[in-house]
Amino acid sequence: MYGLIDCNNFYVSCERVFNPSLNNRPVVVLSNNDGCVISRSNEAKALGIKMGTPFFQIQKQIKQHRIAVYSTNFTLYGDMSARVMSVLSELVPSMEIYSVDEAFLDLSGMLNLEAKARQLVKQTTQSTGIPVSLGIAPTKTLAKIANHFAKKYQGYQQVCIINSEDKRVKALELTPIGEVWGIGRNHKRTLEYAGIKTAYDFTQKSRSWVKRKMTVTGERTWMELQGYPCMTADDLNTDRKQICTSRSFGQPITTYQTLLESVATLASQCVEKLRKQKSATKAIYLFIQTSRFSDDVYKLSKLIPLSFYTSDLMEITDFCRKALNAIYIKNLDYKRAGVILLDLCSDTEVMQDLFDPIDREKQARLSNAIDYITLKNGREAIKTAIQGEGYRANIRQEHLSKRYTTNLNDIIEIKV
Repeated sequence: MYGLIDCNNFYVSCERVFNPSLNNRPVVVLSNNDGCVISRSNEAKALGIKMGTPFFQIQKQIKQHRIAVYSTNFTLYGDMSARVMSVLSELVPSMEIYSVDEAFLDLSGMLNLEAKARQLVKQTTQSTGIPVSLGIAPTKTLAKIANHFAKKYQGYQQVCIINSEDKRVKALELTPIGEVWGIGRNHKRTLEYAGIKTAYDFTQKSRSWVKRKMTVTGERTWMELQGYPCMTADDLNTDRKQICTSRSFGQPITTYQTLLESVATLASQCVEKLRKQKSATKAIYLFIQTSRFSDDVYKLSKLIPLSFYTSDLMEITDFCRKALNAIYIKNLDYKRAGVILLDLCSDTEVMQDLFDPIDREKQARLSNAIDYITLKNGREAIKTAIQGEGYRANIRQEHLSKRYTTNLNDIIEIKV
């Protein structure tokens, strides 16, 4: 049996851990530059606030219902995620971290499954302060569906187990096809056009029909919904074809140096993702653009193909600098920039060039040291000098909470 454990309203829950006055109060967390809503408490959901709603559109509701508003605090959320995963790793034989707030648990052979599951949920919440829900089923796709029911219906008390044919069929009948893990927008339209409205409808199609319409990926989803596990850890962590990090600036950037610092920071975040999935890149794409609301919109870009694969931070940052030098135009107000790493492959498949002038082993040791420092102390612990500090002034975070767990200056003080 597989379990999918998910932190409830994770970003909001992180804020509530250190500010109990937010309990039972509507709370929203905003995206970069305080642009739109990306996390909502149940109370905020009940007020009709949708995911992705622009912040400026809910000003009236915020005042009327005293909604607490927070900017994204990735330092805090990342540390709290690490704490949750650390607790879980001690409670189950093995686990696969799927995202910042989700993990698949291997519950094979576990006796008294329901009692153990409830104890797992209780202990994780008690140890971290983060409420979690657990869905259990014979496959990971069904576990995802079970987790949805565990979160949505209070009667389950945060634990839903699909362990019989009747429960499987009932769950599939109640699950819209668009909510099935692995069914994207395009496939959703195709399936609905074919009269498939629910996950159960999907399972009634033949395996050959599914494979013809959705290739082997859709076939795997179909098999999983039938109760046959076929999703491996490699399927969960399939290398992306590209990695993109982009950002809109809170204030337009008017100087080359500040724009360079922002681009270098975006490159650093791309490399962090690249190295986490143990990949290397052979092409780098940079774009910068002015406000799309201005009279003259400029979107400038540069692709730099490489003759070798790399995952080195300094090397990739330097190529981003060269790309910026090639496209930068003076006297423009830049509102957005992005770095995209293309042509990716596993770092274990990279062929070494005998005539490469760079000491790749030394470069790898330095990169590993940076990875270790970042993992232990957070993203802000170490960075390249080219990143500077100027980019911070262009990030709007007017509702940012403290970094309670990673900064001694922000630690909670208890007065007695």
